[in-house]
Amino acid sequence: MADKQIGSVTHWYDKLGVAVVKLTGKLAKGARIKIKKGEEEFEDTVSSLQIDHKDVDAAKKGDDAAMKLSQRAKEGAGVFLAE
Repeated sequence: MADKQIGSVTHWYDKLGVAVVKLTGKLAKGARIKIKKGEEEFEDTVSSLQIDHKDVDAAKKGDDAAMKLSQRAKEGAGVFLAE
């Protein structure tokens, strides 16, 4: 089954290890996600989620959500819910 795209990376904060994702679907803390750009791809678990510098448990379509990731995510990378 194909992974469901729920957003794309619009910004990467290198020092913080945080990606800002423009969401096209719902995302909650604890979800397994896959970050893909070209041949590069990795999976991660959403451990922290913020909107406007405030911690949230879930974000919805249209939100710009910031999340801490274990690896660098390039701008323009797709964010998918891992199956």
